[in-house]
Amino acid sequence: MINKNRFQKLWARQEHVFMPFFTLGDPNFENSFEIIKAAIEAGADCLELGIPFSDPIADGPTNQRSMARALKSGMNFERVLALLTKIRALSSEIPIGLLLYYNVIYHRGLELSLSQLAIAGVDAIVCGDLPIEEGKLFDQACERYGISPVYMVAPNTPDERVKEIFKRSPAYTYVQSGLGVTGVKESVAPGTIEHVGHIKELVSPLSASFKMIVGFGISKPEQVKQIWSAGADGAIVGSYFSQVIEKNLEDLNLAKKIIQEFVRECHQSC
Repeated sequence: MINKNRFQKLWARQEHVFMPFFTLGDPNFENSFEIIKAAIEAGADCLELGIPFSDPIADGPTNQRSMARALKSGMNFERVLALLTKIRALSSEIPIGLLLYYNVIYHRGLELSLSQLAIAGVDAIVCGDLPIEEGKLFDQACERYGISPVYMVAPNTPDERVKEIFKRSPAYTYVQSGLGVTGVKESVAPGTIEHVGHIKELVSPLSASFKMIVGFGISKPEQVKQIWSAGADGAIVGSYFSQVIEKNLEDLNLAKKIIQEFVRECHQSC
């Protein structure tokens, strides 16, 4: 069943949210499900799940290897749908956003892809390589299937374009913490705090419904809290979790434990 309001319900009950990212199928179908299940049980407020792709241009080496593991294990679009369906059956209310590359759904057929993703329980989709100028057909198709399109704001995005992106992203807007690709960073740069604060001042007067979730390079609970304090509504951690999985392929129970402790600490601070 398609629920158009999962993100709206989340924003109505929480000021800040924590959104872990996982590549679907890393390191394989069953273990990916168990890892995501562990994050949900630890209190993840919402999920960002990546469809593995052979040329992930917005991702750094850690997430590239994560996607390579998933593809090597046999993940394809049909198995992605099966895994999403299994995750949705586990939790009927947790909002699910996808991070994917537009070629994945364009090549397969936009209408077919979005209809199946909606049935599987997806609430929002970020296409990391789709600019708003090219997104009209995507937006229209998303609306037909009860999915929110989500666009990305970079540190060098002009103010007027930022406003337009927020208008085109009903569930939330993905704000990049810095230039470049995804990856683990030891600290939040001062420019990131200023960037998030500026966007908050820019879009808050326009609509109370505009929400921003910040990602790229966030890898510690204290960094999550810094991002929230700067004015963000949510924070995404992804490469760090991909790294935890990679380092513990021989002991995925340990990986789950580390991920759960991280999620639990962030959830308790919301």
